[in-house]
Amino acid sequence: MRPFRVSSRFLRGVRRVAAGGVAVAVVYTLSQERKNVASASWTTNFKPSVPWDHNWDKRDPGSLVKPTSKSVTELDTGEVVKEKLEQAKATATRHLFLIRHGQYDMSSPHDEHRKLTILGKTQADKAGKRLKELNHPYTLAIISTMQRAQETGQIICSHLPEVPVKHCSLIQEGAPIPPEPPVGHWKPELKQFHEEGARIEAAFRKYFHRAEPEQIEDSYEILVCHANVIRYFVCRALQFPPEAWLRISLYNGSITWLAIRPTGRVSLKLLGDSGHLAPDELTVN
Repeated sequence: MRPFRVSSRFLRGVRRVAAGGVAVAVVYTLSQERKNVASASWTTNFKPSVPWDHNWDKRDPGSLVKPTSKSVTELDTGEVVKEKLEQAKATATRHLFLIRHGQYDMSSPHDEHRKLTILGKTQADKAGKRLKELNHPYTLAIISTMQRAQETGQIICSHLPEVPVKHCSLIQEGAPIPPEPPVGHWKPELKQFHEEGARIEAAFRKYFHRAEPEQIEDSYEILVCHANVIRYFVCRALQFPPEAWLRISLYNGSITWLAIRPTGRVSLKLLGDSGHLAPDELTVN
């Protein structure tokens, strides 16, 4: 970029009109223009079709700080608000590992009878070993209350005996939202989407958010749940159209890893990783 020069004639003109703060205004405007030129020189001015919502979890510091009392002076108000904003900022990263349950017996319509197959137990065992090998300081394991997830979670946690366990019905399998494009082989009733979709969305809001300001160290949480739930979570976390969830395919026993930064930015580190499974151990139901 060529240097931004100011001509001597321009400066002489500024001196002649320098009365009542006019010169200051001109110099300030010039400074601002210079900043704009510098900014435009390296950006493309590209406008995204869907801008990123930095306050998607409603935990941006500006949303957490209440307005200061009017009795405080204007100067003090600014300092108080600034201090509160700093205190409300997250500093740690939350890592979420989403594990799909192992293959299960689909012959029964009753959940309690839909137990893992021998292969499903192998998939769960290898997923647990893989999490152990990653050697992260896992802080919590949250397991869906459905039978196949409970069995999977129990096998996984046998490799991580020091990790606390929590059971949650919000992350049970279900129909999150009508998929786009629609498919002919899977047609839940609208009532299912209405009820189960609200539950799965509630689970997303419960578990997907940036760290609390008082959290100092990064956290690593494991969620053992289901394909529809994981696919929906991924779309929501990345701010993709949630209707796209069915375009993603996940193997049984696969690992999906999302990181939520202190700024609220989200990165997908793994999606349905199944490298810990042999080719003949890959199944999708």
